[in-house]
This record gives sequence, structure tokens and C-alpha cells, in this order.
Amino acid sequence: MCRSCHTEHVGRDADVVGLNRETFDHGLTDHVLRGAHRSVACDSCHGLGATYREAPDTCVECHREDDPHEGRIEGDCATCHVERSWAEKSFDHASTAYPLEGKHRDVACSLCHPGDRYEDTVTGCGLCHGPADVHRGRFGSSCENCHSPLGWNESGFDHGRDTQFLLEGSHRDAKCESCHTGEFHQRELPTDCNACHRVDDVHRGNRGTDCGDCHSPRNWETATFDHDANTKFPLRGAHGKAACEVCHAGVLQSQQLETSCGSCHRVDDVHHGQQGDDCHRCHAETRWHVGISFDHDLSAFPLLGLHAATACDQCHMSPRFKDAEVKCVRCHAESDVHLGRLGPSCARCHNPNGWKVWRFDHDTETSFPLREAHIGLDCHSCHRVPAEEDFKLSNDCSTCHMKDDKHLGAFGNDCGRCHTENRWDDVRSSR
Repeated sequence: MCRSCHTEHVGRDADVVGLNRETFDHGLTDHVLRGAHRSVACDSCHGLGATYREAPDTCVECHREDDPHEGRIEGDCATCHVERSWAEKSFDHASTAYPLEGKHRDVACSLCHPGDRYEDTVTGCGLCHGPADVHRGRFGSSCENCHSPLGWNESGFDHGRDTQFLLEGSHRDAKCESCHTGEFHQRELPTDCNACHRVDDVHRGNRGTDCGDCHSPRNWETATFDHDANTKFPLRGAHGKAACEVCHAGVLQSQQLETSCGSCHRVDDVHHGQQGDDCHRCHAETRWHVGISFDHDLSAFPLLGLHAATACDQCHMSPRFKDAEVKCVRCHAESDVHLGRLGPSCARCHNPNGWKVWRFDHDTETSFPLREAHIGLDCHSCHRVPAEEDFKLSNDCSTCHMKDDKHLGAFGNDCGRCHTENRWDDVRSSR
């Protein structure tokens, strides 16, 4: 009911609030006074005879006469201006799709927004800076690809990061126009060395198109190719001094070279292939005749005793080493006091430490053990004629004693049936 508030019954126009304009806290309203608004007279917004609630609430309703944009910009003035003064702006251009960086911060708004046109403002560099383009459009309209907003001479373009071709060595000093002769933004340049340096190729294409495999970007003379790390054939000794063309006679990229010694040195092989293609088994890579390291003990004929001190050419009459004979008698025939009567295998009795150092056990190594009168006989007593290869004498007594047989063969060839091996007259007694 009205009287719940208007207890004084003096009517609707009565000052029931008791408002004091000088002490009133405007912060209690929905329009807090900030900045220059604090010093504005109340009547500037609250006209005489108007109720306080009828005061305008938008910037333009009060500041229409102060609007330098003359109504061309719709919306809240506070979007750009602050309440301290019109000249102090609060608009954060970073909140748009085009943040202002470098020298763009100092540019007057009207240079990019003529006629206060803020909608659909162009953002391409070329649209603003086209007349200042010293490249005359050959490098495209995206100036930011190379230049920085700090200034035309401040380049933010990183060729290594922004392309697939890192500029190193002399490439850093080359002018853009050296490689980008046309409208580079419309044409993707090849990155292989040969595309630019074909006329500089002293190899005439025989080393392929990727010069970077061997050469450094600093200059042609500085080679970076590491044959040891990048191939299966490390260059050592004399190989490290050989010119590339000595081995790589054809087109490098289409040529898969063999790595065996024989593939290059077959014409130098004095062994005529008998030792195979792996020359390094014996020879060093410094020179053919220096540092030979062949281990004869790994062959089929290890050198033992006096053989180890014998000069190679005593057995190997020529570099065809496999032509050398391995049988004792082939080398020692003149030294054979047995004249071949004990066969060609001297090693059955003798050892390489010397002819006089020998050991042969007739009892265990043959089927004819020596007993009694047979012990101490000279070998040649039984072995009377030269023998080829391995030989085997008959164990029959008559083989040696036929001339001693007084029975003239009447009792057969087995004298041992009656006689002992001590002497002939030692006859076994009959049971």
C-alpha cells in the first residue's frame, strides 16, 4: 500500500528519499563514475525537470557532438577510448586478427582505416606497401616472409627454418636474385647443387648431381666427404692419396664398385690369382713390399723347426706359391740318405728340428715288431729298394731270408714255425 512508504501523506511528488546531490554515492547505481566523469556536473547528464532514471546510459547519447567519427563508427566508445580523456585510447589491436608490431604501433589509425572504415580492412603487406616494393612484385606480396615490422632492413626470414634449404658458407653471401631469378613465390626451385652449379662441375656429371656429398658450401676446394664413414671401404695408406678417378672411372651414382683388392689390382697380382682377391691378408695398404704379414702357420703347411728359419724362395721358386710341393722328398731328395728306400714321407721318422732328431717305433707303427736278432738291424737290411708313396713289405720270413733257407722252400715261407728270431740254429722243440 502507498502508505507503507509515503507515511507523511504529502503526495507522490514528496521528497521521500531526501537525496543530497553533493554527497550521493553514484557507485550505488548501475553507472559508476570513473575518470573525467567524476568531475562532470550532475545537470550535464541529469537535465532539469527530468527524473534521474531518464539519464542517458550510452556514450554516444552524451557525446554525439564530441564524436570525431561523426557517427561512422557504431557501438560503444569505450571499446577504443578511456574515460580519462578522448585522446587516451584503450583499444587493444592484439584482440583483432592483426596485432600491431614494430613500426605498425606508431602508425595513425587513419592510414589503414581511411574514412573510419574498420570492417573488412585489408591485411596483406603488398596492399599497403606495394608502391614501396623494391622487388617490383617478383617476390610476391607477403613481405612478412622476409621482412620484419621493425623495419625494412630487419629481416625475420630464416632460410633454414622456413625452407628446406639451409644457407651455409658462401650461400649466405649470395643475393636472393642469384637463385630466385623469376617470381620465386610462383616457382619452387630445385635444391640439388647441380641445378645452380652445372656449369661449375669439373666432373662433367660423372659424380652425380649432389655436390654436397663431397664439397663444402664454403668453397669447391674444401671437400667434406668422409670415405671412411660413408662407404664400406675406408681409405688407408696409399689409398688415402689416390685420386677419386683412379677407382671411380665412370658415373659415380650409377656405379657400385667392388671392394675386393683383386677388382683393382688384378693386373698387379704376381701370384696370378693363387692367393685369391684379398691381398690384405698378406700385404699392407702402404706398399706391396712393405709390411707383409702372411702367417704360414695358417696354411696347409705350418712352418715348424728349421722350416721357420728358411728363406721363402728356398721352397717357393716363383710367386706362384701354391705351386710349391709339400712332400718332404721334393725338397730333400738330395739329402735322403735312404735313397728313397723308406718312401717319400720323411716326417714318419724325422722332425723339422734336424735330420738327426728322429723317432720311429717299429713295434707300434708297423705290423712287424722287431725282436731279438731283428733289433738293431740297419733299416736298409730289409728296406732295400726305393719305394713310391706309402709301401708295405711282406711279413713272410722268406722275403728277406730266402737265400738262408737250407730247406730250399720245402717247409714253406714261415720260418718262425721252427726257428726263433734269435738265430737259425735255435730250433723250437717239437711236442
